[in-house]
Amino acid sequence: MASDAPVDTRALLQQEREALRHQLEELGFGDEGGGLSYDANFADTSQVTAERGEVEALAGSLREALDEVEHALVKLDQGTYGVCEKCQRPINVARLEAMPAARLCIDCASQR
Repeated sequence: MASDAPVDTRALLQQEREALRHQLEELGFGDEGGGLSYDANFADTSQVTAERGEVEALAGSLREALDEVEHALVKLDQGTYGVCEKCQRPINVARLEAMPAARLCIDCASQR
């Protein structure tokens, strides 16, 4: 479906990829970063631990979203974008507009 995919689909996915990368960098989880650093002498270590856990959970969600966007871009290049990975039928255009990185059609996604 790559040839049928509108040019703006690729641009939308690329913009989303850059936005996700930027958010990860802001959290300290960019290409080189392993996370935010915290002052070892900070008095409330439980607060630091809780904050670190929240940031790492958010970074994990952002990484998953980034992986999905990158996968969708690969599918565009391979000509398989817009095809359900489970049943091999076309994914509804409205679903792709709502979730451009969708891997499954709505029927297959609802069976998960």
